[in-house]
Amino acid sequence: MTLRDQRDDQADVYQPAEDSQLLAEAACDRLGNAEERLVLEVGTGSGYVAGRIADETAARVVASDLNPHAVRQARAEGVETVRADLVSPFADEAFDAVAFNPPYLPTDPENEWDDWMERALSGGEDGRAVIDPFLARVGRVLAPDGVVYLLVSSLTGVDEVVERAGDEGFSAVAVADDSFPFETLTVLELVR
Repeated sequence: MTLRDQRDDQADVYQPAEDSQLLAEAACDRLGNAEERLVLEVGTGSGYVAGRIADETAARVVASDLNPHAVRQARAEGVETVRADLVSPFADEAFDAVAFNPPYLPTDPENEWDDWMERALSGGEDGRAVIDPFLARVGRVLAPDGVVYLLVSSLTGVDEVVERAGDEGFSAVAVADDSFPFETLTVLELVR
């Protein structure tokens, strides 16, 4: 891959920001010394969160993203990455933990663009267009004592996400949050 290809990939990939840092810190703190654990990061983007979990917890981390540019960038960062839609290709009960920083910004459908960065940011009209299907599917890939770390925004409706998680059999507790002028970001820990 040429330097130009790498720059082009980065332009189409969500790069680490405050939400990525908050999710990585919360997951690493909660997982602690995670030797012998298998962790999945869904929607890895640049691979930042997966890389931090692998470096700071000793867990084996697998990452996935639908965006081929993100898969290339994360692999270039040394992250074991699979191109996938949410958790679709993974085996039942395979993961001890799953982390996800989903597209969560509420977006008017008439103002959406058809590109990879829009897909990385837009959560549809209510901000939950990707979160809801994730919650419906993630339980299948979790080990019996598995845990999910899900980043949500106040713009998305934390209470609504907690309610939907409950509908899917999860109990939720907020384990980290950070406030900004326009939103509060929260990391939910989901367990069954």
